[in-house]
Amino acid sequence: MIESPLAHAPKRNTLPTSPTADTVDFDRDLAAAGKAAAARPDDGDALLRLAECQLYCGQVAEALQTAEAAELRAGDDIDLLRRVAEFHVHCGRHEAADRCHQRLRALRPDDPAIDYAAAATAVALGRMEDAERLYERVIQRDPGDYDALQNRSTLRRQTADRNHVSELTAVLETLPTGAAGRAPVHYALGKELEDLGEYDRAFGHYREGAEARRARLAYDVATDEQVMARIEAAFDPDWLRRTAPGDDAPGPIFILGLPRTGTTLLERMLTAHPQVASLGETNTLLFALMQGVGAHRGRDELLARAAEVDVHRLGATYQRASRGYGLDGDFLVDKTPLNFLYMGLIHRALPGARVIHLRRHPVDACFAMYKTLFRMGYPFSYRFQDIGRYYLAYHRLLGHWREVLPEGFIDVDYEALVTDTEPQLRRILDWVGLAWDDNCLQFHRQSAPVATASAAQVRQPVYTDSVNRWRRYERYLAPLAERLRQHGVPLG
Repeated sequence: MIESPLAHAPKRNTLPTSPTADTVDFDRDLAAAGKAAAARPDDGDALLRLAECQLYCGQVAEALQTAEAAELRAGDDIDLLRRVAEFHVHCGRHEAADRCHQRLRALRPDDPAIDYAAAATAVALGRMEDAERLYERVIQRDPGDYDALQNRSTLRRQTADRNHVSELTAVLETLPTGAAGRAPVHYALGKELEDLGEYDRAFGHYREGAEARRARLAYDVATDEQVMARIEAAFDPDWLRRTAPGDDAPGPIFILGLPRTGTTLLERMLTAHPQVASLGETNTLLFALMQGVGAHRGRDELLARAAEVDVHRLGATYQRASRGYGLDGDFLVDKTPLNFLYMGLIHRALPGARVIHLRRHPVDACFAMYKTLFRMGYPFSYRFQDIGRYYLAYHRLLGHWREVLPEGFIDVDYEALVTDTEPQLRRILDWVGLAWDDNCLQFHRQSAPVATASAAQVRQPVYTDSVNRWRRYERYLAPLAERLRQHGVPLG
């Protein structure tokens, strides 16, 4: 449940010691970690565990200080320094992670796993050429690191004169059916062939890669359908009537929706404004909810008790946690797509928040997810049957939020954002309560880190190549389009 949203991420995608007990109890874990760290103040492992528990409990400023103390005590301890770097990554502190990776590379200069992690951080910091060199080093030292092959392909648009299609094809021929490495290699080939305009071949590799990935997942889309149905039933008009709102202090700005719908693009546009900074994709709201619910056993119990959570405490915990990152901005952006699940709680716990729902042409949105290899999360995205069912559940839930929260958020269409940019940005800034600033149109010049699947694209000016991209694959996507249309989803 506690996952990294990062596209380029360390090999291990959960926090180093995420809660694993049957009963989740953040307060209990924090107390135990505090005692252990007090008894062993020079033990870097104990300090890092305390930092993790502080993070879960919304004590972000304290967690960052504790993690830095653990880093100071790491010395030449390769494993501890790695885990501290992972912690920094999960907190969006990519400069700190880069500092750790430089130390690690000095201590162990020929370790491909360290180079891989350093490359992921270089991507987040916008150093694409450095990242490509590092991924090349990984591939040379460990030809079996197929994730490095796939990540390398995403860093730039491939051209007829400069691509890896022959290399990737040769690698694929060496992999037996069912090998885990087939999925990332197929995705790499799909992306590079799409760049080269070979759409039929590209789709074939996307399909093979998605099937290879899906075959390794234990997932039933019915679970997510049930979750969204339960949320709709719990957070109804009666819940709103009987739940008094929390503190209406202005901010934060929530950008939410499905992944690959333009959320990172809008985040970059807004954070170019001098009064706005970004938390990135974060578990801050989920952690605040999990702590607010108290000790619980798994997702079912969390959902059952979410509607009874103390929204005043939830909002206060979230605000304290988000401000604990020390970001310099009057408004902080939380760009976690699946926060659309929690819009009722956001409305009551953070009534001063501004919520922006990004949406994209339904088939474009579904296909963009399908052709993205997510390291963790979004398990529905690898089969069109699953994607279609998930999209319909999401569509119903957003319809519910529009009905019960008619003035609680605005919809922004990706297509309008990239074809009519300035009027859309003016509308959005007016909704947030900010004056116009020309810097928002120069978002691509920012140096601030970004670590989502759009890390390379959002460092370019606005482009419209992704509008109606699904039409290039229409004969393959027609059954999905027809299913959505039959269930009332407008396709234009």
